[in-house]
Amino acid sequence: MKLPDPAVQEKVKQWLSYADEDLRVARHTFSMPDAPPFRVIAFHAQQCAEKYLRAYLVFHLVDFPYTHDIAELLEICATFAPWASQLSFARELTAYAVTVRYPGEDLEVSRTRGAPGDRNRGTGAGDSSEQPSRGGLGAINAA
Repeated sequence: MKLPDPAVQEKVKQWLSYADEDLRVARHTFSMPDAPPFRVIAFHAQQCAEKYLRAYLVFHLVDFPYTHDIAELLEICATFAPWASQLSFARELTAYAVTVRYPGEDLEVSRTRGAPGDRNRGTGAGDSSEQPSRGGLGAINAA
């Protein structure tokens, strides 16, 4: 595969750098010993996924809408990448792009509770003996 021109490569590096920062913030915040702010973690996890997908699209010179919709970005990626269909569970992160940032729009987010609609999510009781679901925030530490 031929690499894109240097200006495109630089833009990809920028998207990846921003995504890496969101992942670092999510991981660091998740490791807080006392009552980690799960809404903040969920927001940064969504932002991380969004920016990694955008980096992939920029690398492949694909125009994309400025949206927080992970499913939409995955659909665009799927045109070029068979792996995109394996990440369909990541679409659940979309709900955390905006609603967790403002009062009155809160979604329940905990160490064991996955995204809305995740059939494998935990009870949200916060019991540290519970194993987080694939969609839960425990996946941040697993990466």
